[in-house]
Amino acid sequence: MYFHIMFVKTFGSTVHGVEALTITVEVNWDAQGKEYFIVGLPDSAVKESMYRVESAIKSNNYEMPRTKIVVNLAPADVKKSGTAFDLPIAMGVLGASEQIRCWEKLQDYLLMGELSLEGAVRPIKGALPIAIQARKDLFKGLIVPISNAREAGMVNNLNVYGVSHIKEVIDFFEGGEQSLQPISVNVREEFLAAQDHFETDFAEVKGQENIKRALEIAAAGGHNVILIGPPGAGKTMLAKRLPTILPPLTLQEALETTKIHSVAGKLPEHATLVSKRPFRSPHHTISDVALVGGGGIPQPGEISLSHNGVLFLDELPEFKRTVLEVMRQPMEERKVTISRARIAVDFPASFMLVASMNPCPCGYYNHPDKECSCLAGVVQKYLNKVSGPLLDRIDLHVEVTPVPFTELSQVLPGESSEMIRQRVIKAREIQAIRFMQDPGIYANAQMSNKSLKEICVLDPVCRQLLKVAMDKLNLSARAYDRILRVSRTIADLGGCEQILPEHIAEAIQYRSLDRENWGT
Repeated sequence: MYFHIMFVKTFGSTVHGVEALTITVEVNWDAQGKEYFIVGLPDSAVKESMYRVESAIKSNNYEMPRTKIVVNLAPADVKKSGTAFDLPIAMGVLGASEQIRCWEKLQDYLLMGELSLEGAVRPIKGALPIAIQARKDLFKGLIVPISNAREAGMVNNLNVYGVSHIKEVIDFFEGGEQSLQPISVNVREEFLAAQDHFETDFAEVKGQENIKRALEIAAAGGHNVILIGPPGAGKTMLAKRLPTILPPLTLQEALETTKIHSVAGKLPEHATLVSKRPFRSPHHTISDVALVGGGGIPQPGEISLSHNGVLFLDELPEFKRTVLEVMRQPMEERKVTISRARIAVDFPASFMLVASMNPCPCGYYNHPDKECSCLAGVVQKYLNKVSGPLLDRIDLHVEVTPVPFTELSQVLPGESSEMIRQRVIKAREIQAIRFMQDPGIYANAQMSNKSLKEICVLDPVCRQLLKVAMDKLNLSARAYDRILRVSRTIADLGGCEQILPEHIAEAIQYRSLDRENWGT
């Protein structure tokens, strides 16, 4: 059947960070030889693909050539990983061995998919960035597993075909392109329909009006917050309801968030855009790599999966100190850079940090009814598990007290999340206008030091009030900046153009852990 050397190109893609790079899969079949070779820096999963490809080809009544086959993944100096190259390699082998006639058409399409031994096409990671790159490279279409078709189909001006078996791909190229229909996704309609459905609501929270106020300020300005209080006071319950009062994602934010979750393989099957702000709550046993990201092939960590959403660290002092310290730089820069010998990858990490902690090991320090059983100095030692530089980067320190029975037994519901959310949205609209000339800045918590001096101008009364607080609480320069940012957000919530003394006073109240006598 085989008489001469045949050379065929197909196209796949690899993901680095949250961006994709098109890979040319060159398949060269040579009658002189008996081995299979995959070159171009493949990892073990890619090298093993020839076994899956061989079984899938044979299972569908085609022949695997018993001759020399060289598969080159170009550019050859970029590391290739994963199992998604199975499909382009299989189609290249069939084309090079002249078992499919229309092999020229293969160059018009980008193909990705893992193959089972019988030829079923299994899901891949990163379908969205791959589709975006395929459109940039002007491919006629993209063929992906059916489970990833809706995700890739969000990209307009690109025909995306979902397949469940290699036979469908062969029929598509052999029998005519009309055998598969491109997926159609109304992204905007689906995105808007899913934005406002939450399982929790602030109306379910009894009492805790001061905590709700603090979380409203945090949501309005994108500020980091720490909740300190005894067990059962409602810290976790309140934190889990924070996403219900955050402004809805914009389409651009949703696309950024979806790309990260796509690369990490965290999107559910048949998903489209992430429509709600992420809420990630890792366990305190998490490693620093899992939190920040990394690995031999850099993958996004929890802080990147929280991009445009909330990262909730419950029982903050129980996290390893090294884990917490690696967050300090990403919290300032709102991105994390993972560097390796061959590559450096940037992952976005613009998140709101919400942390909770007990005030002491037994949990009852400063409790109105129960007595703390901790020995002298133990409370301060417990608080010292969280470093000063990390606390400095948290804008709001909020003490959560137990809810009295009279408030707990109330039948009337509290203020709903929707009502609070509308006030937050109005405050964010003011900030959007304010930062219109500053790309990448959407909230007061993100404003630069230069903008801070221009926007947060204080009158003499406010300046004196802040000076007294700085002297009494021994605040750092960073804490000073944080107070200004929070007071600006409080003013925005009140619809005030100028920062007033009451705004400064309320912002100072949210620096509990800066008090010298706290925990002693």
